[in-house]
Amino acid sequence: MEFKYDVIVIGAGHAGCEAAAAAANMGSKTCLITMDMNKVAQMSCNPAVGGIAKGQIVREIDALGGYMGLVTDKTAIQFRILNRSKGPAMWSPRAQCDRNKFIWTWREILENIPNLSIWQDTVKEIIVENGEITGLKTFWDVTFHAKCVVITAGTFLNGMMHVGKTQLAGGRMAEPPSLQLTESITKFGIRSGRMKTGTPVRIDGRSVNFQLMATQDGENDHHKFSFMNTSLRHLKQLQCWTCYTNEEVHRVLREGLNESPLYNGQIQSIGPRYCPSIETKIVTFPDKNQHQLFLEPEGETTQELYLNGFSSSLPMDIQIQALRKIPAFSNIEIYRPGYAIEYDYFDPTQLKHSLESKIIKNLFFAGQVNGTTGYEEAGGQGLIAGINAHINCHGGEPFTLARDEAYIGVLIDDLVTKGVDEPIVCSHLEQNIEYCSEWMTRICD
Repeated sequence: MEFKYDVIVIGAGHAGCEAAAAAANMGSKTCLITMDMNKVAQMSCNPAVGGIAKGQIVREIDALGGYMGLVTDKTAIQFRILNRSKGPAMWSPRAQCDRNKFIWTWREILENIPNLSIWQDTVKEIIVENGEITGLKTFWDVTFHAKCVVITAGTFLNGMMHVGKTQLAGGRMAEPPSLQLTESITKFGIRSGRMKTGTPVRIDGRSVNFQLMATQDGENDHHKFSFMNTSLRHLKQLQCWTCYTNEEVHRVLREGLNESPLYNGQIQSIGPRYCPSIETKIVTFPDKNQHQLFLEPEGETTQELYLNGFSSSLPMDIQIQALRKIPAFSNIEIYRPGYAIEYDYFDPTQLKHSLESKIIKNLFFAGQVNGTTGYEEAGGQGLIAGINAHINCHGGEPFTLARDEAYIGVLIDDLVTKGVDEPIVCSHLEQNIEYCSEWMTRICD
């Protein structure tokens, strides 16, 4: 079986969805290939969008015609503006979303974009002729021909999950990894490496004593990410909660460090400095007797809660034992433990500012495969890659953003000129905020 498209996007995470939508909306015949059509734009970690430096990226995606802000507005269950005490350029919108409604809102959008098809499959090989990509092959033995290909495979490339000494191949919990694709790419001289990220335990809200936690309310004046004239869905607005670890929690965690994949040599790759695991916190800050945690809802009707600040790859029993030392969690029941995941990425210094490969013509990379982490960072890169894939198909000058024009411009410039030695998150952009203050003030006004 064979198909032919202008642009093919591999992976339907936040980068892939924005890339496919951008290319199709601009007029390219586009195909988005995903392992699972029910997991498009899956919020693999916290079902939240925005925050410090990140919220500005979402606003830029919206200004460029992307969808992340629109989808967030329709599925938000709590909205807050951070950094209120500072100037408009520093205000950072953040929304907690309903995870499932976020997915289905994105899928509804994608299925109704003209020129955009979706194919459920796994890509195993790219096809390159005379230094130029011409298509790909899938595990269902389907051949796709294309003028441009955008790779947005997230954490799935040779993904390996860790919970204590237990290792399980996968791109996310209960989802298989993508095998062979990395090797298909690196044989043409593109360098790859390994990185790590992690996610916290998921808690059954029925087992939490909320009276022992402080509440964190949202804002009720219906803020929006998007500046387009659209209405909100007005889902039920929910509370979040905060609490703290204590010395007993830290004692349990320290006693289990010899079983931590991060400290027993099982994991060799580097994780994001700005989103450390709980075991990294107690090792890095031994003088701290507590660390703040945020308990946040996963959706409007579910009992599943996300414990922000307690990312871990420790054995399951140690995670539970430590949590039960927190008064509000003394009778805690969980849906699944936290885990770490290692995955392949490609050195982003091998890319142009358009996110096209310098080595293989018309091959683009966006999102976590470039060494970043975060939905917003991925979405911004995906949008730029999708726009430039369309341009490569139909002619025109590359579309790029300069450092003095956008946070996305700072992010991509840092990636392609400096490279990465750890997963890059938008908090790094705080170092460059002087470049973006005027731009963001214009947007906020």
